[in-house]
Amino acid sequence: MAHARPMTDIPAPGSSKLNDAVRQNGLFSRAGISERLFAHVFKGLVYPQIWEDPEVDMEALEIFPGARIVTIASGGCNAMSYLTADPAAVEAVDLNTAHVAFNRLKLAAVKNLPNYDAFYRFYGKADDRANLAAYERFIQPELDTASRSYWEKRMWSGRRRITIFSRDLYRHGLLGLFIGMGHRVARLYGIDPRDMLKARTMEEQRAYFDTALSPLFDKRMVRWATKRKSSLFGLGIPPQQYDALATAGNGDMAQVLRGRLEKLACGFPLSENYFAWQAFGRGYSSDAETGPLPPYLSRDNFSIVRERAERMSVVNASLTEFLAEKPDASVDRFILLDAQDWMSDLQLEQLWTEISRTAAKGARVIFRTAAEPSLLPGRVPEDILARWHYHAERSAALHARDRSSIYGGFHLYTLRDR
Repeated sequence: MAHARPMTDIPAPGSSKLNDAVRQNGLFSRAGISERLFAHVFKGLVYPQIWEDPEVDMEALEIFPGARIVTIASGGCNAMSYLTADPAAVEAVDLNTAHVAFNRLKLAAVKNLPNYDAFYRFYGKADDRANLAAYERFIQPELDTASRSYWEKRMWSGRRRITIFSRDLYRHGLLGLFIGMGHRVARLYGIDPRDMLKARTMEEQRAYFDTALSPLFDKRMVRWATKRKSSLFGLGIPPQQYDALATAGNGDMAQVLRGRLEKLACGFPLSENYFAWQAFGRGYSSDAETGPLPPYLSRDNFSIVRERAERMSVVNASLTEFLAEKPDASVDRFILLDAQDWMSDLQLEQLWTEISRTAAKGARVIFRTAAEPSLLPGRVPEDILARWHYHAERSAALHARDRSSIYGGFHLYTLRDR
């Protein structure tokens, strides 16, 4: 399968790709300033862990052996988990150069670390100085030049970037910092979110949410902060997506976030939901054998993912430009994450033109949205959208089972027979 960019090509963090995707308003307008601020903070590592449920993804996608997959990379958990379904190729693209380097490091780690325990220590615990020695011995020699340069660059603190794997990876990145800030705000009001993990039943989870977490959203400081778009940049929510998200609560963002956190806290047993462990414990369960983990990180899947890691590639590009270089009918499965929430009508039309051209017979597309409904009707030209069937009931059922709980809607489209 052709790649849109060579594997060593990671543009500098100041690359215009992300800026071009985010900026839709004039430089000196209030919206334009907000967009540029988001583009600036989004240039670094945002998602040490992706916040879309890979098991829901794979059920919707029905990946078959030999399938050709194109996905947005983000933190890479889902893209690597798709390898367990035996596709021919997983091509991951991302506008964020830090995410490209992060995914290439993860692939080099699974291929070259000596065993599962070393891999879990690196990405499961991600808080051990032994990871630095493992990087030097096993990963660095096999890492492409650009990614190695990224991880060995020194931050403002004087530490190399790779040291975050010895200082709790999941407390870093924009999302990790945001979750940490949420914990600090809760503690100001006498609440420690980690206490949620003491719950042994879903009834206890519900009781803790109702008595401790839910009242936080009525606090003046929380309501003030959630009214400001910049306060949610740490969730990776750009200004355009903030507006879509606010519609789910009639403009009351605190109410929207309360509802999403309620599903995360109360919708699934803690024993099954590693997203809840990340939100309330800032890491995975201490028990790697019985605690919930993404599929790529489980012991049972390690040898499979390791064997098939060569089938996954990572490229710095927009999804539209990447697809534009691919042949007709060459992709079986598309995963768009929530990227369309950022897009203008013209960008959506260009994207779906390329998706429709490159879609093979029986192709499937999945994506998530901040608001509940699919955003495509009325924004993508009807002659393009008519080629696709929207599975409304199936989408709603899958959304209800999405353990990450932060989105308003999950959406599945399949290509109609021509």
